[in-house]
Amino acid sequence: MERLRGFEVAKGFENAGINLPERKTKYSAGYDVEAAEDTIIPSFKKGMKPTLIKTGIKAYMQDDEVLILANRSSNPGKKGLILANSIGVIDKDYYGNQDNDGHIMFAFYNIKEEDVEIKKGDRIGQAIFQKYLVADNDSAEGERISGFGSTGK
Repeated sequence: MERLRGFEVAKGFENAGINLPERKTKYSAGYDVEAAEDTIIPSFKKGMKPTLIKTGIKAYMQDDEVLILANRSSNPGKKGLILANSIGVIDKDYYGNQDNDGHIMFAFYNIKEEDVEIKKGDRIGQAIFQKYLVADNDSAEGERISGFGSTGK
């Protein structure tokens, strides 16, 4: 069978009991993504960096596809969690990069007054595969050489 798109366990998490993302209903767009380990997300204070939640997974896809990371609709109201970058964008060339093997992480801020504990296996977000288009005069030829946050360095 030809591999078109999907999820794998990232290097370093092979023996961590990682569950690959799943859609829960046949019309769901998003694959539910779980936390790979227990993590505390501190209450937001001005100037602090977001907390990265490890998932232990990576994603492969076609050349004209992107994986969008979205927050769970219940996270802001129930847990006070918002994505620091509104959405996450996982490009095809992030998969297997030399820095972190394409390990996907969610960047959260906690807007509650108290710290929030995420337990291993908690569903933290959704991952949605999408097609994308390029402009007529696109001439991008660069190659990714690093991992998280490396584009533009």
